[in-house]
Amino acid sequence: MKKLFVFLLLSLFFNHVISAQTTTVWIVRHAEKDKSNPQDTDPGLSDEGKIRVADLAKYLKKVKFDVAFATPTKRTHQTLDSLVIPKVIDYKDIKSLVDNIKTNYSGKTVMVAAHSNTVLEIIEALGGKRPKEELTDDDYDYIFELSVKEDRARVKMDQYGRPHHL
Repeated sequence: MKKLFVFLLLSLFFNHVISAQTTTVWIVRHAEKDKSNPQDTDPGLSDEGKIRVADLAKYLKKVKFDVAFATPTKRTHQTLDSLVIPKVIDYKDIKSLVDNIKTNYSGKTVMVAAHSNTVLEIIEALGGKRPKEELTDDDYDYIFELSVKEDRARVKMDQYGRPHHL
């Protein structure tokens, strides 16, 4: 009986430790898109965007990712192309993205490629505070690192590559 009690106590302790792991989530907006064809509803990256993708790889060269998430668009996937990531998963909405990260990737290092109108919402959905009031259509050089533990996130904001606003 005593062994059973100790086993149950240890099981509860390890379950708490596992559920309280810190997950590192990096979030970027996709790099500059090709605007040469206004009729193209799913443009790839422009030449400037391809340079930014190389800058992103340099910035994150020491980070080992377990998984990445991208919307089902060319530009978000191409933004991740220069990173070494074993698995890239498409997401369509913020709730399913956050649920997937919290359920399946607790304690892991995750990359998210998003859009100007969703980056800050994703940060909030993961429990962080907006580090900026808004991202405009011209903001391409911000990167956010979140340390997520349970329903709270510590947010660090930085810039990489050539500053978009010169």
